[in-house]
Amino acid sequence: MDILLHNRNAWNAQVAKGNRWTVPVTPEEIARARAGDWQVVLTPNTPVPQAWFGPLQDCDLLCLASGGGQQAPIFAAAGARVTSFDNSDAQLAMDRLVADRDGLELRTVQGDMADLSELPDASFNLIFHPVSNLFAPNIVPVWKECYRVLRPGGRLLVGFMNPAYFLFDHFSIEKGGPLEVRYPQPYSDIEQFDELRRRGDVNDNTPMEFGHTLTDQIGAQLAAGFILTDLFEDDWDSSITPLNEYMKWFIATLARKPPV
Repeated sequence: MDILLHNRNAWNAQVAKGNRWTVPVTPEEIARARAGDWQVVLTPNTPVPQAWFGPLQDCDLLCLASGGGQQAPIFAAAGARVTSFDNSDAQLAMDRLVADRDGLELRTVQGDMADLSELPDASFNLIFHPVSNLFAPNIVPVWKECYRVLRPGGRLLVGFMNPAYFLFDHFSIEKGGPLEVRYPQPYSDIEQFDELRRRGDVNDNTPMEFGHTLTDQIGAQLAAGFILTDLFEDDWDSSITPLNEYMKWFIATLARKPPV
C-alpha cells in the first residue's frame, strides 16, 4: 500500500466530513490574533504556553503537517511569515481559504513530512508540528529534516501520542469491548488494516496510523541534535475513549536547535 497516498486521500475525505481538525478558524479569531490575542494547541485541549513561541514578528514559521485552516492562519495574523506544509491538498485548501478570506500572506506546500527537500537549509525560526506524526510510518527522518531547515537557535514545537495508547483495540472498546492490552509496540496499522476492514472498523477514508516509541519521539529529536527544554502532557475527551479516565495520552515538547 502507498501509505502517503492513502493518508492524503483519507484526510481529503476527512475535510469533506468536517473533521474537527479541518474546520477553519473564524474571521473573529483572525481579528483577535491581529490584535495580539491568540492561542493554539499542539494537542487536543491544552493551549501551548506563549513563552514557547517567542516573538512572532519577523519570524519565519513552518507549520508542519498542520493544515486545516487553523494554526497557520492564526500565526500569519499574529505577524509571522508562514509556510504550511501538509500531505493533504484539501487541508492546505482550508489554510488558503482563510488566507484569501481574511487577507493573510501564507504559503502552502504539499508534501511528505519526512521529506522537506523543497525547503532550503536554515530557512525557519520556528516549526509547529501538532499531533500528526502518527500518520507517518517512520519519524526519525522528520526530526533530521526539522533540524536541517531550522536556523541555529530555532525552536521545534511538537505534539504526539503516548505510545501506550496503541496497546489497545480502540474500535473494540468503542463497541463495549474490554479494556485489555492487545497489540505489541511499536504499533502499525499496516499489520491490522485488513482485519479492521473485515470487521467494518476502517475503510479507504480512514487514515492509517502508527504508534512510535518514546525513543523515536524524544530520543530521535535529541539524536538529531536538538536540546529538549520543556514538555507537558494533555488529556483528550472521554466521549472519544474511556481510556481518558486513566491517564493523559498526549505529550507536547519544546526543543531548540543549538546556536552556532
